[in-house]
Amino acid sequence: MDNDAPKEKPALVPESSSSGAAAAGPGSGFANPEPHQPAKAGTRIKAFGGIFIILLSMAAGFIGGLVGSGNGSVTTASTRSEQQKVISSQSELISSIAKDVSPSVVSIDVTGQTQASDQTQSSFFGFGGGSSARPTRSAGTGIIIASNGLIVTNRHVVPAGTTDDNVTLSDGTELTDVSVVGRTRESDPLDVAFLRINDAKSHKLSPAKIGDSSKIGVGDTVVAIGNALGQFQNSVTTGIISGFGRSVEAQSSDGGSSETLQDLFQTDAAINEGNSGGPLVNINGEVIGINTAVAGNAQGIGFAIPTANISGLIKTVISTGKFQQPYLGVRYVALTNDIAKQLDLSVSRGAYILKSEEADGQETVLPDTPASKAGLKPGDTILEVDGTKIDERNGLTVLLNQKGVNDTVKLTILRDGKQQNIDVKLEAAPSQANS
Repeated sequence: MDNDAPKEKPALVPESSSSGAAAAGPGSGFANPEPHQPAKAGTRIKAFGGIFIILLSMAAGFIGGLVGSGNGSVTTASTRSEQQKVISSQSELISSIAKDVSPSVVSIDVTGQTQASDQTQSSFFGFGGGSSARPTRSAGTGIIIASNGLIVTNRHVVPAGTTDDNVTLSDGTELTDVSVVGRTRESDPLDVAFLRINDAKSHKLSPAKIGDSSKIGVGDTVVAIGNALGQFQNSVTTGIISGFGRSVEAQSSDGGSSETLQDLFQTDAAINEGNSGGPLVNINGEVIGINTAVAGNAQGIGFAIPTANISGLIKTVISTGKFQQPYLGVRYVALTNDIAKQLDLSVSRGAYILKSEEADGQETVLPDTPASKAGLKPGDTILEVDGTKIDERNGLTVLLNQKGVNDTVKLTILRDGKQQNIDVKLEAAPSQANS
């Protein structure tokens, strides 16, 4: 359920300035008369003239110093003015983004049941609680993605067992005729669900702009919007992308079962309970992530699902009105160095299709599935999907969810020590599918 410094800069040390006596040479302006010899008148005049010139130079230096000091003040004022302009410009930008995106953000109130368990490393953003098998109310956030009332949010905002879903628009309008279109399976590393406002024609809805999250880099500015603490609707915070490709073990703060989430953005934008399902937005006002989890034992560490990872799901739901998840039909294990060593494999990254004896006798290439029809076999290791390598950042399920049902994908596999390509036409996942 949805109950979820940079390194200190060293002090700048000014460069030490070197000083030394300059050797007097011809024309230095200080010629001493020979001892015990009176100076001639002409020499005296020249000497006074030299002193006069030096005094003028000193005066000019003093005046120049005053002028320079004045210029320094002007420069400082100018710098401050420029800084104020930058700050003002940034504030105006954030304000503009919030104004443009907020109408696409909704608060979701849910009635359902929760189960208690121990806390884990990360927790979902959410608000609510309760003991095992007790009806509870919780709150989260959603994003309108189509004018016909489709909303994307997190699976744990509207988990299985949800009995009542209400939506509140940004203008405060409460809608009760809301249904769940579908949600990813609990074992799926993508924590996503879709809702529909059934009486959408009676309301003016503003769909959000979905951006290309693959173009986002570390350090890019982002804005998070959500129903903070389940009671502060459309709260706005800002920060940066702190990292990407993160995998976490997450658990709802009401004590629900833990889930493994993959390929997440990490952000330091301040996000609180109730923000689950809300948008993470770039400076163009485009949604590039869905806020999903926060590290419970740290500050400034939140996680969001990149929109590129669910682009296929969004496209399918909008075009068909149904939740259809691309399905391959294999039981596999994501390879790590340790697992690859245990299985005596020549590669350490990929999706290894288990052999029957490694899966307690279960079939690992399920019959009458896209995998079996394409000729995949137990013991094969899937290395790439359409040229994208399977690794810590891109799991097999994540890459498949970027596709649509009936899409044909090219899998690069390793079989008997040799690489080969296999084309597979994806189908809609049955309710109890494994992959």
